[in-house]
Amino acid sequence: MTLPTTTQLPLPIFFAPDTVGEIWRVPYQERAAQAADWAKLYGLQPAAKDRLRICLTIIDAQNTFCIPGHELFVGGRSGTGAIDDNRRLCEFIYRNLGTLTEIAPTLDTHTAMQIFHPVFWVNDVGEHPAPMTNITAEDVQKGVWKVNPAIAYSLGNSHYLLLQKHAQHYAEQLAQDGKYPLTIWPYHSMLGGIGHALVAAVEEACFFHNIARRSQTCFEIKGGNPLTENYSVLRPEVLADPSGRPIAQKNTRFIQKLLDFDAVIIAGQAKSHCVAWTIDDLLSEIQAQDPQLAEKVYLLEDCTSPVVVPNVVDFTDQADAAFQRFADAGMKLVKSTDEIMSWPGIE
Repeated sequence: MTLPTTTQLPLPIFFAPDTVGEIWRVPYQERAAQAADWAKLYGLQPAAKDRLRICLTIIDAQNTFCIPGHELFVGGRSGTGAIDDNRRLCEFIYRNLGTLTEIAPTLDTHTAMQIFHPVFWVNDVGEHPAPMTNITAEDVQKGVWKVNPAIAYSLGNSHYLLLQKHAQHYAEQLAQDGKYPLTIWPYHSMLGGIGHALVAAVEEACFFHNIARRSQTCFEIKGGNPLTENYSVLRPEVLADPSGRPIAQKNTRFIQKLLDFDAVIIAGQAKSHCVAWTIDDLLSEIQAQDPQLAEKVYLLEDCTSPVVVPNVVDFTDQADAAFQRFADAGMKLVKSTDEIMSWPGIE
């Protein structure tokens, strides 16, 4: 076999693009043997020897967001957004297997009784809000929606009035910080459920890279705090309760880990929410440390899609505006089909 004249590799024969939108079991032992052979065939060195250290961060490429018919499938305006994104993402990983030092997928992780799920709230007749309902500070103040008294026990807090006070504070804080209003989402990314798992094709690509490059896939868990949303992997939406006591913390360890790489590539779902918020938080940290660090962040434009629910909501324009703001700050908008070594700033 003739070896490639560029840093890009061919796609392995087992990769089946038509199955990216399906759920199936990754044959780990078989893929491990193939990855070891692939490394020998193409002279792939262990990632620890990389001169240029590059991290691919994959935001929430989970079944719940990426498989049609699941709870929060991100179709974008095309209707097949996350499927197309993940096909390109898998191809990007395989073609750049020898260039990517580490892959860090994030996993949105939830249980039922969280502030953005229906059971957390009730109205005067005991009904729960429907998915996609927005709850404002005014709604809480007027009692349109109230914290469900029955959940206090399960949250380890029998002081219902404190929970209600937190709910008021939470909605006010979101508005004050310019965040999206509190949205009630369908139950999704449920811990222990099939929706929580990475898309099989993406998991397979990450595992193949793991073995071929001797680089442990770095899974980052987010979203388990019942009292706050957690779109960004780097920090929850609200960090303190009404008294100023912390209820959550920034993920300072992961922030520093990313900034220690020579280049950080970001892809995943959804462009308008978890991807945008993660990038925004990373940019805030960069601007606080050294604004020039933004130049080593690369956004895979063709591997992410915004939330679009036909005839309900369309966040495409907001997502595009956010990405333009990131580019204006120095981050690079790139395509997965372009060779990494040709990207501006990569040397």
